[in-house]
Amino acid sequence: MALHAVSPAAVSSPLRALSRSLPQRPGCGCLPKQSASIYSTNFSRLQAGSVDFVGRPLALRHLDKRAVLTHATIEEIEAEKSVIEEQAKEKMEKAIETVQTNFNTVRTGRANPAMLDRIEVEYYGTPVNLKSIAQISTPDATSLLIQPYDKSSLKLIEKTIVAANLGVTPSNDGEVIRVTVPPLTSDRRKELAKTVAKLAEDGKVAIRNIRRDAIKACDKLQKEKKLSEDNVKDLSADLQKVTDGYMKKVESIQKQKEEELMKI
Repeated sequence: MALHAVSPAAVSSPLRALSRSLPQRPGCGCLPKQSASIYSTNFSRLQAGSVDFVGRPLALRHLDKRAVLTHATIEEIEAEKSVIEEQAKEKMEKAIETVQTNFNTVRTGRANPAMLDRIEVEYYGTPVNLKSIAQISTPDATSLLIQPYDKSSLKLIEKTIVAANLGVTPSNDGEVIRVTVPPLTSDRRKELAKTVAKLAEDGKVAIRNIRRDAIKACDKLQKEKKLSEDNVKDLSADLQKVTDGYMKKVESIQKQKEEELMKI
C-alpha cells in the first residue's frame, strides 16, 4: 500500500483535513452542496471550534460516519440568556427585600416592633427569633411590650435586648418586658446613620456577587459551546445594566432611611 505524505499546512488546518475525508464533485474540485455550509471565511474562529461566521455556537456530531458541524438556533441562544438574566433579577430583588428588612430594624424615635426583628434568643440552646417565642405590641409611641409565651425566658430575653445595643432600655416585671424607646440624640443619629450605610453596602456586595455568579454561568455555557464569546459579552453588558439599576434602588432606600433618622 502506498503511503501519501501530508503537508504541515494540511495537518494544521482542520478545514483542509476535513475536506480530504469528503468526496469531491467530479470536475470542480469542490465539496458536495450539503457540506458547503460548514465553511467560513473567519478561519481562526472556526478553528477554535467556538462559533460559525454569524457568531452562533458550533457543535460537532457524527452522522453516518461523516463529521457534520451544527449550530444552536437563535431561539436556543436567547432562551439560555433569558434564564440567566431572569434568575439574576430574582436574586437581586430578594437582596433589595433583605436590605429593606434590615433598615426596618434600625430604630427611630418612635416605637416599632420591627426594630426587634433581628433579635435572636438562645432558647434551650437553639437561637430562635424573638417574635417566635413572644408577642410584641406597641402600647404607645415610646414603648414596646414583650409578652413571652414561656415566662421562664423573660430574663434571657431582657439580657439579649440589652446586649443588642439598640439604644433602648428593657425592664422586666416578672410578667412582661417593657422596652422604653428614648428620643434620639445627635450622637445616636450619627451612629444609626453609620449602621444604615453599612447595611446598604452589604446589600450592594450581595448584588455584585449575584452578577459575578451570573457571569460565571455564562462562561460555563461558552465552554460547553452553548453560547459564543459575543453572546457572553452582550449578556455581560445587559447584566451590568441590571446591576446598576439595583444599586440605585439600594441607594434610594438608604437615602429615605437617613432622611427618616434626621427628621425625628
